Amino acid sequence: MPAGPGSGVIRRNTLRQQIADALRDEVLAGRLPCGDQFTVKEIAEQYGVSATPVREALLDLCAQGLLDVEQHRGFRVHAFTAADYRAMIEARTLIVEGIFRTRAERALSTVSPAVMMSIRRRAEEAERAARAGDMDVLIGYDLRFWRELGSLVGNPYISDFLDRVRVQSWVFAVPLLRREPDLRGRLWHGHRDLVGAVVRHDLAEAQRLVREYNEHSLALVGGPG
Repeated sequence: MPAGPGSGVIRRNTLRQQIADALRDEVLAGRLPCGDQFTVKEIAEQYGVSATPVREALLDLCAQGLLDVEQHRGFRVHAFTAADYRAMIEARTLIVEGIFRTRAERALSTVSPAVMMSIRRRAEEAERAARAGDMDVLIGYDLRFWRELGSLVGNPYISDFLDRVRVQSWVFAVPLLRREPDLRGRLWHGHRDLVGAVVRHDLAEAQRLVREYNEHSLALVGGPG
């Protein structure tokens, strides 16, 4: 049974999305581990809400690949394998390199200073957390950084798919990384360098940094399948 995030009290507006977001955060943080099983009734009682928005939220998380439906038994957190992780890395590499190769120049010519300032802030916070080995802080800023960077292309299908793959890769990596006694200096922290390359329109350098990041990810937690 998952521990309730925060106070466990959910406001009534956009209930389905709030429940889905809260449970996704629990999965991402590793507080709701792979293989854990629960029912709609248990989650509804935890948050003090009716079964309908809970069921909808859980099905949304199934569609994102984070939960599996257990016939007549409820839901289970999906267990990704090392082979899955390597496939995720390959997918996100192709997506980001495709963005830089085919769309980045046009996107960067129209992006507003406010948007770039926001991406820079995300990069700074993500890099600070990575250097400190603070994974709880890093996950949130890292996801927001890549979400905002991906949104530059102006194609929601591309940015949404990239976000989904990145969430799944964190879900696989978090339990393995939490076994490490000290992550300071071991997590990738090239966010600001990547933003700098993008701002300079140095797309070759941006692609090199992305490949470096993905190779680092595989070396850290990829392992044999």
